Amino acid sequence: MKTFIILSDTHGNITAIRRLKEIIGETDFVIHLGDHKSDIKEIALQYPQKVHAVNGNCDGGKAEEEILEVEGFRILLTHGHKYSVKQGLTNLNLYMQENNIDIALYGHTHEARVESYNGKHFINPGCMTRYGDMSYCYMVLHNGTITTKIVNIF
Repeated sequence: MKTFIILSDTHGNITAIRRLKEIIGETDFVIHLGDHKSDIKEIALQYPQKVHAVNGNCDGGKAEEEILEVEGFRILLTHGHKYSVKQGLTNLNLYMQENNIDIALYGHTHEARVESYNGKHFINPGCMTRYGDMSYCYMVLHNGTITTKIVNIF
């Protein structure tokens, strides 16, 4: 069993991240999906083995992605802007199909969503600013199952 805290679009709200320190200490992975990925720096210094972060469109530089293989799942970490996720998940779904990805963790829209299509799972934790849901996602992978919970922080 592996546990995840998934964050995106923190846009400088380090206070909200600090409120999660206790639960972060108990999880296996902390994921930041961009737009101020530097906000996770304090946590990365404390738990370098747990933190995975990719650039968003507000982080400057090229869009970054990472693929993790955990508990038999291939997991894509992306901000999502390169796949035009604000217009839908078609491009992201095609990439997942072509690259044998089971789970896409993405942000950019500021809207928390958990959806599944044709055995592919799309998880957006929302954002941690007043411009959206003020949420994160807690995910558990265990024995081939995915359990997610969108958690509102205020």
